[in-house]
Amino acid sequence: MYIWIKALHIIFMVTWFAGLFYLPRLYVYHAMPENRGSFELFKVMERRLFALMTMGAVITLLLGLALLTINWQYLLVATHWFHLKLLLVTALAAYHYACYKLMVTFRHDANTRGHTWYRWFNEAPSVLLIVIVLLAAVKPF
Repeated sequence: MYIWIKALHIIFMVTWFAGLFYLPRLYVYHAMPENRGSFELFKVMERRLFALMTMGAVITLLLGLALLTINWQYLLVATHWFHLKLLLVTALAAYHYACYKLMVTFRHDANTRGHTWYRWFNEAPSVLLIVIVLLAAVKPF
């Protein structure tokens, strides 16, 4: 059963990250004044994508908890890679929440940031993905 839960955990993690990669990219375009004619469409796209990526996040986290229930010793033993992974997943959840707050800002036409800021903001999930996957696959310490 463990391997099936792990496989589903990875599948829904990919779903979550797809949203984390694409939603901030929508913010880049939404922040560009020359795209003003598409702002209402961006609002719809952002809302729907956020809902899908939230489902992916919740299922990923629930499956992760199921895996942790099976391998609870990761919390007790000196598996520093796992503790760092949990910290980074917490950072990822905070990033997800930041995406929500930005979506609400755009929904109310209250954005004050430029598209360059959103381009930098868009890079965070890439860095987190690389480090989290390396920690889980390599277990370096």
